[in-house]
Amino acid sequence: MGRYRALMTETDREHITGESEPSDRQKDQSVYRVRERIREELPRDIEVLAEHRPDVLEELRDVVCEADE
Repeated sequence: MGRYRALMTETDREHITGESEPSDRQKDQSVYRVRERIREELPRDIEVLAEHRPDVLEELRDVVCEADE
């Protein structure tokens, strides 16, 4: 089975970390796409999980909140 992405594609990761030696424009575009996913897609995903799979939403919270520690 192939790997899935979360908020970033592999290309986004490479651009944001500088691993692929991207131009400033490529970095900015990757950051823009990630921000759009956070603002537009993530809230809807959270709504669906809250209604249909609160257990999975709790796992998401654990991962996100753990990253803040």
